Amino acid sequence: MTLPLIGPLSSAKIMRRHPANPVLKPSDVPYAPALVFNAGVTKYQGRYVMVFRCDYGDAESKTLLPSHTTNLGLAYSSDGIHWDVQPGPCFGLTDEEIIRTYDPRLTVIDGRCFMCFAVDTKHGIRGGIAVTDDFERFEVLSMSVPDNRNMVLFPERIGSHYVRLERPMPVYSRGRDRFDIWVSDSPDLKYWGNAKLLLGVEDLPYANDKIGPGAPPVKTSKGWLAAIHSVDIDPARGKNGWEPAWKKRYCAGLALLDLEDPSRVIGLYRQPLLAPEAPYEAEEGFRTQVIFPGGMVLEDDGEVKIYYGAADTVECVAAAHVDDLVKLCLEGGPKG
Repeated sequence: MTLPLIGPLSSAKIMRRHPANPVLKPSDVPYAPALVFNAGVTKYQGRYVMVFRCDYGDAESKTLLPSHTTNLGLAYSSDGIHWDVQPGPCFGLTDEEIIRTYDPRLTVIDGRCFMCFAVDTKHGIRGGIAVTDDFERFEVLSMSVPDNRNMVLFPERIGSHYVRLERPMPVYSRGRDRFDIWVSDSPDLKYWGNAKLLLGVEDLPYANDKIGPGAPPVKTSKGWLAAIHSVDIDPARGKNGWEPAWKKRYCAGLALLDLEDPSRVIGLYRQPLLAPEAPYEAEEGFRTQVIFPGGMVLEDDGEVKIYYGAADTVECVAAAHVDDLVKLCLEGGPKG
């Protein structure tokens, strides 16, 4: 099957990249990772918290160490732009079965900070949920069966249940990479069910390969704003970054979900919210043409900060007003 090519893409005009981008670089981290990206960011106990992915290797020779060296770093900030990186990694699971943990997502629920993360194991990719009060001790609450990841939690119970977005990976049944966004719920953050399809690849005109959750949703008066990521492939792209061939492009998108029934899409922006355009997104780094949103913070003045990994190498932030983001989704038209 020949995939339809997507062509040039551009970011929504309302989005403002911060002039300090990248706000976190490998050189900012004292234990010398080669790449820092795909961070979870939230506000917790009066300050911003960032948990970021660290991959190790040699940027000069453009080589990475084996994946089992990946772990998660920690940084705090008073303004969400300038970060105080802590002296050592804060989290990483490895044993005879687990290879690495990566791609954290942070959500505060009832005064505690919950972290979703991906886990590579010898028997498939799993999604985990942990809770912490101090980012020194983490209690792992649940791990999914393979293959599932990109999990994000809603910041409050809906009805009596916790809710998450997730991205199962049904290669066998769909024949190739073609992954979609699902929603499920839980009475206790351990046992998950009632899974429903939320969005399919076919719902986003700027994706031809796969889509998935991005940052944990934020609550607005009109609905839950949910950042998503999209992937399109073009075989003609050739070498883009360190790898012999990198043919994918990742963008950030946005959907609006019903407040009482988040399995119902009430608005969808049908163009990218952020497409790779800046040099640190499109021209430099491990994998160019990559934007991956992992954190979204709604400020008291209505500004929404969206934190994203760029080129799988650095962490960046862009912002827009919440009303403008909601308007994009509603004017983009409801799903089906």
